[in-house]
Amino acid sequence: MPLERLSIYGNPNIGVYLFATDTYALIPPGLEEKTRRIIGEALDLDEDRIVETTIADMRIIGVMVAGNDNGLLLPRIISSGEEASLRRTLGDLINIEVLDSRLTALGNVILANDNAAVICPDFEDKVAETVRNTLGVEVEKRSIAYIPTVGSLGVVTNKGGVLHPDASDEELEHLADLFKVPLDIGTVNFGVSFIKTGLVANSRGALVGEYTTGPELARIQKALQLD
Repeated sequence: MPLERLSIYGNPNIGVYLFATDTYALIPPGLEEKTRRIIGEALDLDEDRIVETTIADMRIIGVMVAGNDNGLLLPRIISSGEEASLRRTLGDLINIEVLDSRLTALGNVILANDNAAVICPDFEDKVAETVRNTLGVEVEKRSIAYIPTVGSLGVVTNKGGVLHPDASDEELEHLADLFKVPLDIGTVNFGVSFIKTGLVANSRGALVGEYTTGPELARIQKALQLD
């Protein structure tokens, strides 16, 4: 199925724990085999492309990393062992770079697909350049709906995207042109506006928090252009 409800450690905020692109996914340790299977089937990823890790000894991977099919951005607080492990497993597939920034919850402050990245206005200029080079995309510093934590506000794949319901029509139009995919607004987990907390997606499928309602599912499925 291209769209599945899921919880992680009994928590519907699955985007806190998971990160995925069309090429790979990062998951925290200790997930049940059934959960791993659902992730792989929904996102259409082979088992060897689903990589178990922690970031700075934390399981909140979705909060701590950002990236696309070209690269993975890691926070400066990642341990040397974690970084080395990720380079061993994914280094032949993608660029991997540690961002030298005081901002470390990268998943909350970077929104990206394979065409563009929107980053928090508080990022240093040198970091913006690193994001551009690592992900191979156009980078724009900006807020969305007057909120600077842009990564927490949406999920954008290479086919479509869902953003915070307070994003204006003008913002949707501009960002759709930037990311080169259609965008819509929505919510997850029965009305939560911070989309990333309850949605993990790539071009082939998506996982949503288990409290996500039928109407929310329908809107997400349409926005992400999932069959």
